[in-house]
Amino acid sequence: NALRELGDDLAQERDTVRSLKNALSEQSNAHILLKTQFTALETKCDALSSEGQAQLSSKAKMTAELQAAKARAEELENELMEAESLRRKLHNQIQELKGNIRVFCRVRPALGHEQNSSDGLASIKFPDKSEHKEIVISSTAETAMGSTRDTILPFSFDRVFEPRSSQHEVFEEISHLVQSCIDGYNICIFAYGQTGSGKSFTMEGGQTEDTRGMIPRAVRHVFQVAQQLQKKGWSYTMEGQFLEIYNETIVDLLGKGNDGKHEIKHDKNGRTTVTDVVVYPLRSPDQVQNLLNLAQSRRTVHATRMNERSSRSHSVFTLRIIGTNDTSGEKSEGCLNLVDLAGSERLKESGASSHKDRLKETQAINKSLSALGDVIAALGEKGAAGDKHIPYRNSKLTYLLQNSLSGNSKTLMFVNVSPLASSLGESICSLRFATKVNNTTLGTAKKQTAR
Repeated sequence: NALRELGDDLAQERDTVRSLKNALSEQSNAHILLKTQFTALETKCDALSSEGQAQLSSKAKMTAELQAAKARAEELENELMEAESLRRKLHNQIQELKGNIRVFCRVRPALGHEQNSSDGLASIKFPDKSEHKEIVISSTAETAMGSTRDTILPFSFDRVFEPRSSQHEVFEEISHLVQSCIDGYNICIFAYGQTGSGKSFTMEGGQTEDTRGMIPRAVRHVFQVAQQLQKKGWSYTMEGQFLEIYNETIVDLLGKGNDGKHEIKHDKNGRTTVTDVVVYPLRSPDQVQNLLNLAQSRRTVHATRMNERSSRSHSVFTLRIIGTNDTSGEKSEGCLNLVDLAGSERLKESGASSHKDRLKETQAINKSLSALGDVIAALGEKGAAGDKHIPYRNSKLTYLLQNSLSGNSKTLMFVNVSPLASSLGESICSLRFATKVNNTTLGTAKKQTAR
């Protein structure tokens, strides 16, 4: 029995040893697996550490690059501001080199019913096909001896627009001058010519996009450029007024209709103001167009023998622009005067002599235009001889435009010409006057600084 018990114990011990061996083998395998996993984790940790170091290095590099980019951006911003200042300076130097009073000539197209008129069309040629600066008028007159004499009169201006020229083409030539207003200069653009020569169409235009005149196009251009300059730190406020000079009396076309007496005042800084007129803050080109429509509906027009809707007054639209640049600390104040003059006409031709009111209007118109001619002549003599009295106060028109004609402004005149043979005499007078204007030298226009 004892021997059997010892045999059972031995078998049990053998089973225990076998179990322990199996357990030891499993533990050994688990140890190997854990060691392998540890090695893998250690390798992964080293890789993550290396990746972390690389990311830290990359972050430091990116931080340095960002700082360099910021520094470069600041440098470019300064260069941009310097370039903008240089652009303004060069742009205005170019305008000055083109002349203080520039003259553009525009011949309107013949209307449908005029093509077959008994008098026919005048002989007008445009020989300069490259620079478009010449216009040649030909006329035939009967001498005292009964023979005919042909006269050829050539004229040259800064730009000549043929009848087929569009409003867009015309504005392209004055857009840079208009931009000087944003840069802080006083600008004056006025249309001169006989009644029916297309002045109001040039300045005010029609209601369609293609026919819009210089006034609405100039306003739109100013708003567009002002918006573009916001990126360069500029902000602008704009205000406008619209006046007419009728029979030597100033009328506020945007007022309430009960006009009192308005006085013209000039300050030493070249700013012109008119007392007791409505000045509108301007926020969009559409708002300005509505004001123009209102002013046009109130402007004084009457029928004459030469034009069934003849403007019997001079109209003056004034746009004042005040700019500030918070980045550079610069300030500017510019003023844009857009003037549609009443048409010059002879009493006999207009038929005004038989109507008391039309007679008074025509006399007032011709007197003020004559005063304008006297001012231009005096300015020309002043340029040649030095000191010379300039009779600005001889009419409300010339006194209102004093700063636009005295060298404190960049000035452009449109001379508008009718294509009709019946208007040839007046057309030649207008072209001769425009030539006199084009030969007038003024002082250099000065930039205006907002106060």
